[in-house]
Amino acid sequence: MPSVIGLLEQHELAARRRVDGSREEADRIQAELAAAEQEWQEWTIARRRVGAVLAPDAGDITDDYR
Repeated sequence: MPSVIGLLEQHELAARRRVDGSREEADRIQAELAAAEQEWQEWTIARRRVGAVLAPDAGDITDDYR
């Protein structure tokens, strides 16, 4: 018959493994989220820049360098 302490240790180990697995998954998801947010920001900046360049009131930029 297993001891109470032995059974508690088994449950503790199982819980620890679940925590470790969840922590690894959370780290992976956090890294994926950061990459997705970075890509989103880059596309947002690109859209704004293209919009600024194509805007009718953007003017002729060559005048700025004379």
